[in-house]
Amino acid sequence: MDFDAIVVGSGITGGWAAKELTEAGLKVLMIERGREIRHQQDYTTEMKMPWDMPFRGHGDSDLFDRDYAVQRLNRHFTEFTQPHFVNDAQNPYQTGPDTRFTWFRSYQLGGRSLTWGRQTYRWSDYDFAANARDGQGTDWPIRYADIAPWYDKVESFIGVSGAKEGLKQLPDGQFQPPMALNVVETHVRAEIAKRWPERCLTVGRTANMTEGKPEEGRAPCQNRSICARGCSYGAYFSTQSSTLPAAMKTGNLTVITDAVVEALDYDPATRRVTGVRYIDTKTRTRKTARARMVFLNAGSFNSVHILLNSAPGGLANSSGVLGTHIMDHATTLSAAALMPGFEHHTTFGNRPTGIVIPRYCNMDQMDGIGHARGFSFQGGALQSTWTQGNRMAGIGAEYKEKLRHPGPWRMVLVGFSDCVPRATNRLTLDPVKTDAHGLPQLRVDFAFGKEEHAALAQAKAEAAEMLIAAGGKVLMGFDQPGPAGTAIHEMGGARMGHDPKTSVLNKWSQSHDIANLFVTDGAQMSSSACQNPSLTYMALTARAAHAAVGMLREGRI
Repeated sequence: MDFDAIVVGSGITGGWAAKELTEAGLKVLMIERGREIRHQQDYTTEMKMPWDMPFRGHGDSDLFDRDYAVQRLNRHFTEFTQPHFVNDAQNPYQTGPDTRFTWFRSYQLGGRSLTWGRQTYRWSDYDFAANARDGQGTDWPIRYADIAPWYDKVESFIGVSGAKEGLKQLPDGQFQPPMALNVVETHVRAEIAKRWPERCLTVGRTANMTEGKPEEGRAPCQNRSICARGCSYGAYFSTQSSTLPAAMKTGNLTVITDAVVEALDYDPATRRVTGVRYIDTKTRTRKTARARMVFLNAGSFNSVHILLNSAPGGLANSSGVLGTHIMDHATTLSAAALMPGFEHHTTFGNRPTGIVIPRYCNMDQMDGIGHARGFSFQGGALQSTWTQGNRMAGIGAEYKEKLRHPGPWRMVLVGFSDCVPRATNRLTLDPVKTDAHGLPQLRVDFAFGKEEHAALAQAKAEAAEMLIAAGGKVLMGFDQPGPAGTAIHEMGGARMGHDPKTSVLNKWSQSHDIANLFVTDGAQMSSSACQNPSLTYMALTARAAHAAVGMLREGRI
């Protein structure tokens, strides 16, 4: 089978690559390693209640211990969402002796677009210039102006709700009306602004729509906040609800599921990839697909895995940096506080987003304490529900009556620190261990450094200051990061850069070595910023697809 392009992966960026390339008239093959999940038909637990589930939504703890030892640590993993996460026992990976890395994965059509947190933020020139400013990592070959029009395009299509705040460090975008702050968050926002005008608490910008798109079969958010089960309303952005229907509408897309790509085929005479080799996991047969160009969108680590497995020393690796400089945000609960005085207020519905306090240090002045980059906060104010009874002693009618009413207000601020790109944080192929298909397992070596620890220490102190200034009583706070991978923002490994000697990709997400190879998922990232990266992945993918189509038509690839 021959195509104009092969897209490996069907998640957030794979969907965008398929949409943009098919709408440009190219015949595209999308290859997904997991099973097919059809929009609205295969969200099997979406409408179920706890009493409909064998374990009342909590799941089989023995099964989780045995087969989901990593995935069960994800806060979105429940008995309801288990079908949308990988079986760890069947999909093993290795870590170095000093590495704790929780790799949360979703192998199915749509990938992690079904389970992502939907927080959707632009990066600014503080982020794209970070490596050049402090000399760590390699300089990005692009700046904000290069990607801004593509942010516009992606936000308008996927549907992002949020408030415009006019911040240099978190540029505004094409937003639908924002979701509302609750009474405590509104109060804290005002108190912070009084004392620290440079700090802004705003509602999380999220790919949950507040206005429907009936022409695309998408309805506004129902405020259920059970998104990871799948959403038949199409109210949050996923491949199934958004980019896949657009690509299918062109008649130019072919989709193969249950197909694990093991390597790319490369012709040294032409210095071009000619296609991909994959394993049909239903028949356990090896097959080949051919195309004029390949987009790798298998997810940051899996795209690097494919390149490492495609040639001795790795394909497209004349720089020698393939697999290096991987990153993930360092996160921790910086502060949790009781917020008295609002006992007569409550909320209705389940808002599927929290709040964010964007970066405010190390911008025009270097005022970080022991670190040169940024940190931000996410979190929100909430009340306990009847489930507070899980940790409350009591019995009888008085106890039951107490649980009928919302508990006290609490507010949490979770710190997200910029992660410095380091050569020692890297991916390699394990020399001994293989997976069920006989492919080498991926090995992760990773550690946070003094910069991330210093940033989280400052975040802890300043989170407490802000909540106390707003009348809160701080209960706890931490300054040590959780295990790497906890943020689910793993990125890097095939970084973008000016120089082919020090980077894998050029400014178009195109291999320096192989003109018809593009890597447009998180593997292309050269730095991490301190806000969620998915919107930037999607914008870079749309930008790269546009460039690739032009190069193809001009005969340059």
